[in-house]
Amino acid sequence: MAALTGGRLLSRIDPITTSVSHEGGIAVLTVGGDVDLATVPTFEAAIAEALAPEPTALVIDLTAVDFLASAGLQALVATHEKVSKSARFVVVAEGPATSRPIRLTGLDQVFALYPTLEEALAALNAGS
Repeated sequence: MAALTGGRLLSRIDPITTSVSHEGGIAVLTVGGDVDLATVPTFEAAIAEALAPEPTALVIDLTAVDFLASAGLQALVATHEKVSKSARFVVVAEGPATSRPIRLTGLDQVFALYPTLEEALAALNAGS
C-alpha cells in the first residue's frame, strides 16, 4: 500500500528515498521520507554509495525528510566520525522535522549545518 506524503508517493514498506550525485569531487546524498530505525539501513547503504569514489566532501541533504529519528541522528554522527579525517562533511536541513532535532541535540556544533543545498555547496566551493 502506498501513501501520499508531502506531495510524494511513498511505499509503506520502505518510506525513504535516496539519490546520490557527484560533482567536482563533492558527493551529494539527497534523502526523502522517514529516517528511522526501519529505514536507517537504506540510509547507511546510500551513504556508503556516496563515499565509494572517495569524494573530497559529502553533503547529506535532508530537506525532503519528513521524520528524523534518533537512529538517523546516530547515522549522521557515525558518518561524520568516519569521513572527517579524509573529507569535509556537511548536512542540509531546514524546518522542524530535521534541523530542530539536530540543533536540540547539539549536533550543529559537531558538523556544519546549512538551510539550503546551494549554501552548503557555496561554502564547500569557497573552502569555508
